[in-house]
Amino acid sequence: MARRVVVTGMGAVTPLGSTVDTFWDNIRKGQCGIKMITKFDTEEFKVKVAGEVEGFDPELYMTKKDVKRNDLFAVYALGAAVQAFEDSGLDMEKEDADRVGVIVGSGVGGLMTMEEQVTKMNDRGPARVSPLFITMTIGNMAAGNIAIRYGAKGICENVVTACATGTNAIGDAFRQIKDGRQDVMFAGGAEAAICRIGIAGFTNLTALSKNPDPKDACKPFDKNRDGFVMSEGAGVLILEELEHAKARGAKIYGEIVGYGSNGDAYHITSPLPDGSGAAKAMKLAMEEAGITPEQVSYINAHGTSTHANEIGETAAIRLALGEETAYKVPVSSTKSMTGHLLGAAGAVEAIICVKAMQDNFLPATINYKTPDPECDLDVIPNEGRQVDNVEYVLSNSLGFGGHNAVLCFKKWQG
Repeated sequence: MARRVVVTGMGAVTPLGSTVDTFWDNIRKGQCGIKMITKFDTEEFKVKVAGEVEGFDPELYMTKKDVKRNDLFAVYALGAAVQAFEDSGLDMEKEDADRVGVIVGSGVGGLMTMEEQVTKMNDRGPARVSPLFITMTIGNMAAGNIAIRYGAKGICENVVTACATGTNAIGDAFRQIKDGRQDVMFAGGAEAAICRIGIAGFTNLTALSKNPDPKDACKPFDKNRDGFVMSEGAGVLILEELEHAKARGAKIYGEIVGYGSNGDAYHITSPLPDGSGAAKAMKLAMEEAGITPEQVSYINAHGTSTHANEIGETAAIRLALGEETAYKVPVSSTKSMTGHLLGAAGAVEAIICVKAMQDNFLPATINYKTPDPECDLDVIPNEGRQVDNVEYVLSNSLGFGGHNAVLCFKKWQG
């Protein structure tokens, strides 16, 4: 018999707050976390806005030495992981360390360190490159540092599937527990790529919005959307086998009941225009959950605010749910508030989904002004909704390279 997997702890570092409570409160209020870039001088850059983390004190969660020896993406990851662990009430002295694992990914890893150290080498010579350059740059160090911090000796991996990273990490961790290999998992994603090379690269890929107004730049499903807004941060969930959680009296936030993952095999940046790849991933998640499309209460869309994404995702939702049902299920993109956290996006959106079920509240797609006839679903425009019951939720993540990942969550009712 397959084992059930529940969420018992959550941690978040985001442009809308550096704790889950602050983050969720701002999501409920429909706040926008996008502002003018302050991390570097943007005078020569066409893109001026991003979702930067503000007010995060890493030394609340780690030593000053830890901060100096890690790239910012790993610092954010460790901060979110410490929050999640403390929230869960776990005691590692009472756990079998071999049954506690970590799957926390990053889309691009230590890009800020890479930019800094390559510049230093070019300006001052190879002898001046930091001896910690490699360990600060490689993407697996988020997972590695979390495992080291807690002595978690089970599986320890870094998922890299671009913008689907966080969702794939959570889905893979879910399977580790469901299949009996682990009892407890840290799962999520982290990213810190708001730097000159990061913004320049995505700008020249024509992926980013050039809108200089931070309160208007990210507008998923709006006809006048012109690209995504890059953000940074981390989200980590503690996943746990149900009986294990019950035995220690853990509080349970929600249950993961399905996971679908596949590939478009189509294009390095564009999704399949007919949405068939993402639709298949959604169907796989619903099939594993054992639910019909009519039982879905809400979909947290990938919704990056790019032309191709929303058209393809709208088509995918129609295919997965069926034309009639698709128009009855509310769909929103919370990236309108957070911006796009790349490899961390799916993780912070998973937290949003769990909180939505807890509070019976559907977050909005803000900045929505001009409807797009090709994106004609119920996108919860501008104001979130208090509803009677949010029982099943789908969370979509669609990454460059054609990576599709979908999680299905179920409300915990005891």
